[in-house]
Amino acid sequence: MQGAAELLIGGFAVVAMIAIVRIRHRAAARRLEELRVAAAPSLDELRGWRTSVETRIDDLVHEGRWISRDTWTDWTRSGPLPAAALLKLAGVPGAGEEARQSLAFLREELASLVASANQQVLRNELRARRALFDSIESQPLTDEQAAAVVTFDNRVQVIAAAGSGKTSVMVARAAYSILRGFVPAERILLLAFNKDAATELQERVTTRLAAAGIASDGLRAATFHSFGLSVIGQATGRKPRLAAWLDGGGDVQMVGRIVDELRDRSPYFRFRWDLYRLLFARMADEPGDGEPDAYNSASKETGYRTYNGEVVKSQGERMIADFLFLNGVRYEYEKPYVYDVADATHSQYRPDFFYPDIDVWHEHWALDRHGKPPEEFVGYAEGIEWKKSVHRSHGTSLIETTWATILDQTGFQPLADELKARGLPLDWNPDRPTRGAEPLKHEDLALLMRTFLTHVKSNSLTKEQLEERLQANTKVSHYRAQLFLGVFWEIYAQWQARLAADDSIDFEDMLVQAADHLEARRVDMGYDLVLVDEFQDASRARARLTRALVDKPHRYLLAVGDDWQSINRFAGSDLSLMTDFANWFGESKTLRLQTTFRSPQSICDTASGFVSKNTRQFAKQVRSVQPDYGPPVSLVRVPRAEAVRGAVAATLDEISRGVRAGKVPPGLSGAVRVDILGRYRFDRDVMPLQSYPGLAVSFRTVHASKGLEADYVILPNVSAGTYGFPSEVVDDPVLSLAMTDADPYPHAEERRLFYVALTRARRAVTIIGIQGKESSFIAELIADHRIELSHLSAVEMAEACPACGNGILVVRRHRATGRQFLGCNAFPRCTYTRNR
Repeated sequence: MQGAAELLIGGFAVVAMIAIVRIRHRAAARRLEELRVAAAPSLDELRGWRTSVETRIDDLVHEGRWISRDTWTDWTRSGPLPAAALLKLAGVPGAGEEARQSLAFLREELASLVASANQQVLRNELRARRALFDSIESQPLTDEQAAAVVTFDNRVQVIAAAGSGKTSVMVARAAYSILRGFVPAERILLLAFNKDAATELQERVTTRLAAAGIASDGLRAATFHSFGLSVIGQATGRKPRLAAWLDGGGDVQMVGRIVDELRDRSPYFRFRWDLYRLLFARMADEPGDGEPDAYNSASKETGYRTYNGEVVKSQGERMIADFLFLNGVRYEYEKPYVYDVADATHSQYRPDFFYPDIDVWHEHWALDRHGKPPEEFVGYAEGIEWKKSVHRSHGTSLIETTWATILDQTGFQPLADELKARGLPLDWNPDRPTRGAEPLKHEDLALLMRTFLTHVKSNSLTKEQLEERLQANTKVSHYRAQLFLGVFWEIYAQWQARLAADDSIDFEDMLVQAADHLEARRVDMGYDLVLVDEFQDASRARARLTRALVDKPHRYLLAVGDDWQSINRFAGSDLSLMTDFANWFGESKTLRLQTTFRSPQSICDTASGFVSKNTRQFAKQVRSVQPDYGPPVSLVRVPRAEAVRGAVAATLDEISRGVRAGKVPPGLSGAVRVDILGRYRFDRDVMPLQSYPGLAVSFRTVHASKGLEADYVILPNVSAGTYGFPSEVVDDPVLSLAMTDADPYPHAEERRLFYVALTRARRAVTIIGIQGKESSFIAELIADHRIELSHLSAVEMAEACPACGNGILVVRRHRATGRQFLGCNAFPRCTYTRNR
C-alpha cells in the first residue's frame, strides 16, 4: 500500500509539473506576443525607412550619382529611433531575427551597402563618361584620374605623384560637376598657392570647358591670398591691402631694416642680437648633441672650430672659447696643469681653459639642467670630482661653469662677473675679426626671425602661449629661447607698427583674419565645391580657411598634393595636414595618382626609391607611360670646384650635338629645354655665357622649379658641406616652439627637395659632383646602384663608404709616413679608413 501511495503521489507531481510548464510556456508566448505587438510600430517604421533608403540608393546608382558622406549621414540621422520593445525583441533568440537584421542595417550594413553602391557608380560612370574623360584634357584621363573625378565625396584627398596630371583631375572635376548638374559653375572655387598657378588654372579650366561645350561662367580660380582679401572685404565692407614690401624677399629685407634701426637705437637690443647671433645661434640644446665640424691633426681627434681657430672637444667648450675671444680675453686651451698629477689611473690633467693674466683655471662641465652628464659620457661624474679634488689639494683657483647654467639659467653673466671680480677686463666686440670659424650672418638671423614670425602668425600664437610651450618643452634650452624671444618680440612690434603705418596687412594676418571671419560665419562665400592645388604646401591658416569654406552640409573639398614634394616648411607649410587629413576635415577618401606622364620609368624608380626610404610618408608605386631615353641619372665627377662650370658646358654641348645630329628628339615646343637647377641662387654662377643650338637653357633654384618640367635637368654642385645638397644649415631648435615637430628622418625635407629636382626631367638627369666633396645623396645613389658614371667625367667612379653610407671613399695621405689610404669624405663625422 505504501508503495502504491508513493507512486500515486509521484504521478500527481509529474502532472503538476507538466501543468506548470504549460502555464509558463503560455505565459512566455503571451509575453512574446505582447513584445511583438509593442515592437511592431517601431519595426514597421524601421522597415519603411530601410525600404526608402534602399530605393534611394538604387535611384542614385541608376542616376550615376556618388553617394556622399553627408548623404548617407542624413539617412542615418533620419532613421527611426528603435523603441525599447524592439531592442528587447532583438535579444530574443530565434524570435527576434528580423528585429536584429533591421537594427544591423541601421547600425552597420548601411555603410557597407553605400560602399558597394559607390563602386557600382564608379564602374558605370567610367564607362558612361568615357567620352568626357577622353576629351576634356589634351590627353585622355587614366582610370585613376577619372576615378578621382567620379569619387564625388564631401572630402577627398588625392595623393599625386610628380607629373601624374593632378591639374587635369581638377579641370575634369569642375567639368564633370557642371555637366552632371551637381554644382553650378559659379559655386566652384579653385585655390592655388601663387599668382602664376592661379592664372594658369583659370585659363586652363576656361579653355578646356569651352572646348567641351560646358559653360564655366562664374567659376573662379584664385590664390589663397587674393581670395582671403575678398573674404575680409565681404565680411567687413573694407578690403585690406597687402604691404608692398612682402614680395621677392622684401619681407626678410624689412626684418633686416628693422634690426638695423633697433641696433642703432638700443645698445641693449644690439647686445642681445649679437649675443644670440655669435654665441647661441649655432648651439645644440643638449651637451651631447651636435656634429663635429673640424679635425685636430695634433691630437688626431674630431671637434669644433672656434673663432680663435683652435679645435676644441665639445660644443660647450667652443661656446666658452668664442665668448672669451669676443671679449678680448687671453686664454690657453687645455694647458697642462701646473702640477704633475698623473698616476696609475689618470693621465696628466689638462683643464679646459687657463687665464695666464690672473693665474686662474676654468672647467666647463657638460651637465644638463638636472646636473647629469650625457649617458654616453661614462665616468664623467667621477672625473669631475677628481679634478675638483686636484685643485683643492694644490690650492689653485678654479672657475666652474656648466652647460645648463649658460643655456638654461643665467647665460654668460656669472662668468663675466667672476672674471671681472678676479681682475680680468672684458672688451665685448661683436665685430672682432675671426681667425677660425665664421659667425652667423646678420641676414641669416633675419631670415630665421622672419620664419619664426611666419609660424607664430600662421598658428595665431600669443606671447603667453609661446611661454607655455617653452615651459612645457624639455628639449629647448630656456635661457637661449628667452634670449631669442626677447629679441623677436621687439622685431614683431616694429613689424606690426610698419603694417599699421602703411595701412596694410601681411600674408599671415590676411589668412588668419579670413579664416576667423569664415569660422565665425560673418560671411559665406557660397562655394559648394572647393578644389585645392599643391596641398602639401598648405599652412594651418590655409587649412583653417579651407575647412571653414566647406563647413556646411553637402559641400565638397578635393585637395590634391604630393607629400614627397613637401619642401616649404620654412615658409609655413605643414605636412601633417596631409598625413592627418581626416582629423582636420572629417571622414574622407584618400586616392592616389601613380601614373606619371613626365619622367621615364628609370628616373621614377631612382627618385621614388630614394625618397620613399622615409616610411613616414605615403607609399606610392609610380608607373611611367614614357619610354627610357638612355642612362636616366648620370654622374659627372670633376676634380675641383672650378671645373663645375666646364662640366655644365660639356653636358650642354653634348645634348646640343645630339639635337643637331637627330639623335635627340625635339622638345614639346621645338627647342629642347634644359634646366640647370641649383640648390642655392649662387649656383647661377655655373651658367655658361654662350648659347647652344637647339637648346633653351634656363637656371632656377630647385625650390622655384616645383611644378615645372624640362627635357633635361642638370644639377651642379651636388656637394657636401654647410651650403651643399643636402644643406647642412640646421634649423634652430627654437623654431619648434612655433612649428609642428619636424620629420625626424635625416635630411627629410632635403631628400624631398632632391626628389623634386630629379622628377623635373622628361628624359635624363646629369648630376655634377666634386671629387672628394660629393654629397651624401650621391653616395647613396652609388651604393644603391641608381647612378651611372658619365663618359664626360674627368674622374673614375667613386665607392660609397661601407661604414656610414653617407660618404664616399677618397684617397688620403698619412702626414708622418706619406702612405696613401682610403677614408670617408664625411670625416670627421665618419672615421672609416682602409688601406689602398
